[in-house]
Amino acid sequence: MLAASFYMLQTRKVGIVGVGHVGSHCALSMLLQGVCDEMVLMDIIPEKAKAHAIDCMDTISFLPHRAIIRDGGIQELSKMDVIVISVGSLTKNEQRLEELKGSLEAIKSFVPDVVKAGFDGIFVTITNPVDIVTYFVRELSGFPKNKVIGTGTGLDSARLKRILSEVTNIDSQVIQAYMLGEHGDTQVANFSSATIQGVPFLDYMKTHPEQFKGIELSVLEKQVVRTAWDIISGKNCTEFGIGCTCSNLVKAIFHNERRVLPCSAYLDGEYGYSGFYTGVPAIIGSNGVEEILELPLDERERKGFSDACAVMKKYIEIGKSYKIV
Repeated sequence: MLAASFYMLQTRKVGIVGVGHVGSHCALSMLLQGVCDEMVLMDIIPEKAKAHAIDCMDTISFLPHRAIIRDGGIQELSKMDVIVISVGSLTKNEQRLEELKGSLEAIKSFVPDVVKAGFDGIFVTITNPVDIVTYFVRELSGFPKNKVIGTGTGLDSARLKRILSEVTNIDSQVIQAYMLGEHGDTQVANFSSATIQGVPFLDYMKTHPEQFKGIELSVLEKQVVRTAWDIISGKNCTEFGIGCTCSNLVKAIFHNERRVLPCSAYLDGEYGYSGFYTGVPAIIGSNGVEEILELPLDERERKGFSDACAVMKKYIEIGKSYKIV
């Protein structure tokens, strides 16, 4: 007689802390794409988290597969595989870095507690200034560098691809292009390594002079930087793009896709820098950041990346002065 064999199917569990415009759209994007099986929402306003959970559950009939969404606290979050941090709100003064103190106080209010409660998964940080906040999430959690990731320049890179698509009239999905450095004013476009279905973008420009007549790359770069503020001036927040950016990152983790995604990753000698997080392309898999890819940079890009790194280091020191850790 054969012995019966029983096993528990592994479910993919996501927690989201902070369910305002950004957190709620992260939740919806992951549900629409079937990224997770279970989701816990937590917010400083418990009624909002509960309402969003019910609203999300009302979408189940239309989704790729069944999922369970509920509100919860530290204990429920501790059982998740990935925790998305989207606390705080974007200021309207065009200075993400001015959000630093409030953002650090917010993450201090729950990160140590959820780790103490047993969470041993991966943190994905969206809260601005994302590169600096991601650094302090790692400090507060004590997690290895690969298990704390920021969305970084993921959304900025998508914006660059959209802008290049509009200029070239070529589908953005066959364009490879990255914004590097700070998710903020000092980010730099890596035009020298950009490609269109394998064709170097700068070579494509040379063979299509009429198409790029009157177009300056520096203007396109500034357009990427300005996009967030243009959106905010029109509707007071950004939400859809970052929701998809987050979903894409979490999906790569759950499915061990080992996709190359731009994100805020901890530099440990890459690009000649160490000791902080900033936006770079990285291989993302089940262990989080599996490897950082070092792209060739021209002189302008090296200078811009260096300037961005200087900003990261400066604001980490400011963050330390708040004695959050």
